[in-house]
Amino acid sequence: MKLYNSATRIKEDFVPNHPDIVKMYTCGPTVYHFAHIGNLRSYIMEDVLEKYLRYVGYNVKRVMNITDVGHLTSDADEGEDKMLKGAKREHKTVMEIAKFYTDAFFSDCAKLHIKTPDVVEPATNCIDEYIKIITKLMDTGYAYFAGGNVYFDTSKLERYYIFNDFNAEDLDVGVREGVEEDNNKRNKNDFVLWFTKSKFEDQALKWDSPWGVGYPGWHIECSGISMKHLGEDLDIHCGGIDNAFPHHTNEIAQSESYLGHKWCNYWMHVLHLNTNTGKMSKSKGEFLTVSLLEEKGYDPLAYRLFCLQSHYRKSLVFSWENLDNAQGTYNKLINKIAALKVGDGEIDEEACKAMDEKFRFALDNDLNTSLAVTALYDVLKFKTNDATKLHMIDKFDYVLSLGLTERAAKKREELKKQAAAVVGFTIISESGETDAEVEAKIQARQDAKKAKNYAEADRLREELKSAGIEVTDIPNGAKWKRL
Repeated sequence: MKLYNSATRIKEDFVPNHPDIVKMYTCGPTVYHFAHIGNLRSYIMEDVLEKYLRYVGYNVKRVMNITDVGHLTSDADEGEDKMLKGAKREHKTVMEIAKFYTDAFFSDCAKLHIKTPDVVEPATNCIDEYIKIITKLMDTGYAYFAGGNVYFDTSKLERYYIFNDFNAEDLDVGVREGVEEDNNKRNKNDFVLWFTKSKFEDQALKWDSPWGVGYPGWHIECSGISMKHLGEDLDIHCGGIDNAFPHHTNEIAQSESYLGHKWCNYWMHVLHLNTNTGKMSKSKGEFLTVSLLEEKGYDPLAYRLFCLQSHYRKSLVFSWENLDNAQGTYNKLINKIAALKVGDGEIDEEACKAMDEKFRFALDNDLNTSLAVTALYDVLKFKTNDATKLHMIDKFDYVLSLGLTERAAKKREELKKQAAAVVGFTIISESGETDAEVEAKIQARQDAKKAKNYAEADRLREELKSAGIEVTDIPNGAKWKRL
């Protein structure tokens, strides 16, 4: 399996640190508002990666944080805490906001068939871990105290920029619109590890620390949570491309300075979902959520298919027309699978092997989900029996998670009901005789059942029984005989 490593900017063979487990970390949501579908694109692709690793035989432990404190409205460590901003907006406590939007996030994930990670840890649970890391960074000279806050000193690093070749001048926080330079910093790229009450008097959540009562910076959270649950080495770290700088850059700086060795081997970044006007963002006012898609009549899994049809390292342009096309494609795919005959023959192992090779070839090539969807369609065209096709579709769908088997089964039931409605209700006499009066009562009983007038249906059955007629229900009809 080859994965594109954002840190080296090349595709590399994936080799985990330990043969018995893959350690995977995902940057979780800041739970101050609903996740928009652009956010969720990253989680869909990370979900596919985790499931494919399991598909090919790896044991995976995946950890995700919930940012419920410390993430400011500017990545330059300026502005208001996003959680506090959400609490003020909705006249709730920060913890009420965190609980509500955490539940909403996982509800959206369930609708998109995104598996919940093995460990989900709120940032507020790990204050001791952050203090431990910051204390060592202070002791070893990688951090300093100034103006009431603790900062990481980026000048101590041989290399700070990891994921890109940005000109340092372009990243100067002092030239960003609406951001004031923090004069407490020794270097423009230094970042806050711990804020104290001297800077944000209205901060809702505060803890005691060696540097005063305050709260952690955003970047230290993921380092602390990852080390708590995954130890001192990490195989894969995932996130949206907007996290590469400064968040992931700062994670590497503080983690490797604390540990004294390389921390994470592979970095996976999912590119943005864009609209015709640019990157999707909560800050632009109305934004697209899973609930809004449902309100407009779209299946959330059609959006998942829309994402899978593009490579995760390509920007994806959202439009209602594009989603219409994905919904149509999804419906046709379900119809084709529903047309396959359940139990039609024995599983053809040689055919399974050939189909599986195509699927693995696609996903082994830097998680090429578009090619994997093509491999799924190839199953439908493969020269083998329907039982084998259904078996492989079910296997592939463990990774793609489009609900194919479940939706196809539901479609088959709908088709059966439609067929029954066309055929009508058939009344059969076991002796072959005809009796208009008996058949009229049997039909009346059926009409009562359709109208859900079960009392009348039972009365007619008893009336027929009293007249010596036994009625037995059969598919799409009833048969009768004289007792």
